[in-house]
Parts: sequence; structure tokens; C-alpha cells
Amino acid sequence: MKQINWKQLGLLTIAGAIGGGLTLSGWLWLGPKTVGQSGGPVTSDSTVQPGDNGGTLTQTSSTVESAVKKVLPSVVSITSQDKVQGFFGGTYNQTGGGSGFVVRKDGLIVTNKHVVSSTTATYTVTISTGKTYSAQVVSRDPAADLALVKINVSNLIVVTLGDSSKLSLGQNVVAIGNTLGEYQNTVTTGVISGLNRTITAGDGYGSSETLSNVIQTDAAINPGNSGGPLINLNGEVVGINTAVDSQGQSVGFAIPINSVKSQIQVVAAGGTISRPQLGVRYVPVTADMAKENKLSASEGALVTHGSGISDVAVTVGGPADLAGVREGDIIISVNGEKVTETNDLGGIVQKFQPGDSITVRLNRQGQVKTVTVRLGKM
Repeated sequence: MKQINWKQLGLLTIAGAIGGGLTLSGWLWLGPKTVGQSGGPVTSDSTVQPGDNGGTLTQTSSTVESAVKKVLPSVVSITSQDKVQGFFGGTYNQTGGGSGFVVRKDGLIVTNKHVVSSTTATYTVTISTGKTYSAQVVSRDPAADLALVKINVSNLIVVTLGDSSKLSLGQNVVAIGNTLGEYQNTVTTGVISGLNRTITAGDGYGSSETLSNVIQTDAAINPGNSGGPLINLNGEVVGINTAVDSQGQSVGFAIPINSVKSQIQVVAAGGTISRPQLGVRYVPVTADMAKENKLSASEGALVTHGSGISDVAVTVGGPADLAGVREGDIIISVNGEKVTETNDLGGIVQKFQPGDSITVRLNRQGQVKTVTVRLGKM
């Protein structure tokens, strides 16, 4: 599996004096997560190779222009201001930026969680008219790179949410962003080059998590469009730009919009995002992996630890632990639904609610066992 390094794209400028009690100023792109080449398998039910031209659209430019013009008024720039402890003492003001898009007229905005990850920062949103407003983070998704922020404005232009389940390989898409005016109206084009991807994401400090069923595209994902919309040529949002393979050519990833629609509705109704918790870390089992490692099952989800100290295979005291799931188990089905390379464990679990009891069948060194797990809450 490829390993995603959630590193930020770098500190571009620092101005000021270094010394006790002095303040520095800096700019930090809160750009897309980047995919490195180490780690476990990246899986997909289908993939096409990106073209040499980076996914040039075959439709007329007027089709692309029409789709972009429909969405641009709803794309926003998100800026963060935070005080960070300096290496030599004192603090400096760190400024970050990312993109987002309006999903409700009353100012509800979707973005990446990594764009608004700091709980001590202050955030502002600049809309397409150039006006800037104070913003509040209303909810962060505990399991996905998704967050919703709110500005106190009415009658905003909202995007049209498409149906990401209808995406097909080779379909033309456009990634849009609007970061701090530096890359105003950033637009990149490409095609869908993979569906139902499973990637392991790490923060660069030893922690990681699995992101399931993401979209792969050769439309360039960059600091100007991370957190912004991935759209089809009808001008409908089909994904949220979130990650890029730093060592691969023309490989980006987006969260399917269908996986966040219910979360948007919950937050719009005054709630917060919550996810069911199984409490295991796993990698999808492929036939090649099973053969190479002499596993007792050729498909499923292998419960295993990661490289970091905190990346335990089974969360101590968590739902799976209490049900008797152990490291090395291969989960083969949940409530009778088979876990496969294209039907990922994470995607299956997300169909349930916190507190639901599920029946988990697993293979433990060749013996099939069944346990009942009461899902926790993230």
C-alpha cells in the first residue's frame, strides 16, 4: 500500500527577528496531503493510466468553461492565523490557506479537515466577490479529511452536489480552488483514472489512518485547490480535492461527495459529525499479498499495527477489543457482507450508526470465528 504523508507543503517566508519574546511572521500553505511510495497496498477495483498530457479534455473548451463558471461563485478561500512557538523561543504568527465551497445559502462551507485542523487558530473566509468574513469551524470529521465551517452571511450561491456513484473511468473532471487570491480561480482539468481507492494516510509523525473509496484523478491537485470541489462537466460537485502523490505523475485523490452528503445534512440541522468506531487498524488483503505472506485468507481486512507507536492494531478497550478481535485476524465479512478489495471494511462499517451491534466473521490462522461487536462513536 502506498503511504500518504500528510505533510504541509512548506513554510514559504519568515520575516522578523529571532530572540526571546520576539514575534515572527510566516506563511504556510495548507496544501493537499501528499502520497509517498512506502507503506502497504493501494487498492482499486479499476484503474486507467494517466495520459502523457496530464488528462487533456476531449470536450470543447466551451463545455469546460460553462461548468467552471457555474461553480466559481461558490468557491471560497479559507485563511488561518495562528501563533506558533518558535524553535529559539518566542512565537511567530503562522498564516495558512486552503479552499472550500458553499453548500448552503446561509454560509455553510465544506473544506478539508487539514485546512482547519488547528483548534487555536482564527479563520476567515473570502468569497468570490472579494469580501472577507470571520469563520467558525462547526464540525470536523473524526474519520475523514472533511470539515464544515460557517460564516454569517445570507443568500450565498451554492454548488450543485452530483452523484459520485455514477463516475466512470476516463470521465472528464475539473478541480477548482481559490486560495487567498494568490491562485484566484485555479482550474485544472483531467479524467477519472481510478475508483474505490483505499489509501493509508499518515501525518508524518508516526500516526496514520485508512481512507476508503476515494477517487483517483490526473487533474492536478495543488495548494490552490486542496479543499475545493472536483466537478463534472455538468458543473456538479462529485468530490473534495484532498491528496496528491508527490512521487507519481498526475495522481491526485478526492473524497467522493456521496460519502459526505449525510454529514452535511447533520451539521446543517445543528448536529456534529460522528462516525461508528470498530477500533481496528487494517490493510485490505489482496490475492498477491495473501500468497506472498502465506495468509490464511485470500481476501478481507488484515488487522495489523502500523509503523508509529500509536498505530496499534486493536484499540485497547475499544469495541473490537471487547469482542475478542486480535492482531493478525482477517475480517472476512460484516453482517454477511463480504469484505473484499473493492468492498472495503471501512466503507461497510460506515453504513452503520454508533451503538449498532454487528456480526463480524474473521479468519484466525485458518479457523473461522464469529464475534458480535457493538460499535463505538468517533
